[in-house]
Formats: sequence, structure tokens, C-alpha cells
Amino acid sequence: MKKYVFETRMEVRDYECDIEGIVNNANYVHYCEHTRHLFLQQCGLSFAELHAKGVDAVVARMQLQYKVPLRPDDVVISRLWLEKQGIKYIFHQDLFRAKDETLCFRGDITLVSLINGRLGDSEDYNKAFAPYL
Repeated sequence: MKKYVFETRMEVRDYECDIEGIVNNANYVHYCEHTRHLFLQQCGLSFAELHAKGVDAVVARMQLQYKVPLRPDDVVISRLWLEKQGIKYIFHQDLFRAKDETLCFRGDITLVSLINGRLGDSEDYNKAFAPYL
């Protein structure tokens, strides 16, 4: 059983849809990124402050599964849980259509830390994420 540690909601906007009337595939990645940013804020982390210290989290890999299309005016429930494997953090992110809780998208997004431009293990992220692992 998945143990989600964060959830947010957002609305699909018309301009995110293609000519077929469904959300363009790239926008699902945007929804996931926005969710991760909100989660980082909840954890007390600031990208700008960490960057100033020389610590940058970067996406190293994405595995994406598109299940059911989202459409204009749908409300999206975005949920995540995470795990650590060595120096990598893997964010498991699921997007659901709110009106019926249908799973629409699943993404496994792997992030690594660059510390002063070199691959490393960030104590800032380790400390902030420890309660959620």
C-alpha cells in the first residue's frame, strides 16, 4: 500500500489542452513539478536559498505512465510519496481526477543533488525529507 506524504489540488486550464481536448502530455510533468515544489516548501526548503549555498536538486530520470486523459475544468488531485536509494530521491507521483478518483497519470521522478556542481549527498535534503521516508 502506498503511503502518500503530500497532496495538493489544481484545476486543468483550457490552454493546457491540445486540439483533441485533452491535457497535453508535457503538462502532466508540470503538474508533478509544481507538486514537488509545494512539498519542498512544506519541508521548509527553498530552491533559491539552496542554490545560493551551492546545492541544486536536478531531475536525473523520469518514468511516466499516462492512464486516462484529463480534460478542461477537471480538478486534479496530485499525491506523492518518496524513497531514497543511495544518493537518489525517487518521487512517486500519482495524479487523480477528483470527481471520481480515477488514476490518470503515474510518474516516478528521480532527483539527485549537485553540490557545487558535483554529484553528492545533500544534508539539507536528507534532513528535510527524513520524516517522510
